[in-house]
Amino acid sequence: MDRRFLHEYAARLSADAMLLYFFLTAVSDKHGLSFYSDTTIAARLRLREQRVVSARDELISDDLIAYRPPLTQVLSLTPPRVQRGGREGLNELFRVLSEASGNEL
Repeated sequence: MDRRFLHEYAARLSADAMLLYFFLTAVSDKHGLSFYSDTTIAARLRLREQRVVSARDELISDDLIAYRPPLTQVLSLTPPRVQRGGREGLNELFRVLSEASGNEL
């Protein structure tokens, strides 16, 4: 599981959605695919089926999973956001820090 899930997604997800995501990552094959039905997932997670459906909808809307019965696929997380400016942005940061400390680079 990608650690970025906890940092970038978990805070905005419900407990049910996080539980379902962890379950799906645990049972998925190397392509992120699983064939578990809502009934089986609900029984394994001790949730009502409607809560599984709601949690799945939440994960779908955050592009964390894809679903087409009977398949669910855990998707790769989007690439980390890169701050615009690249090298120039870093040079600007170093310049500001240097000026703040009274040193010149």
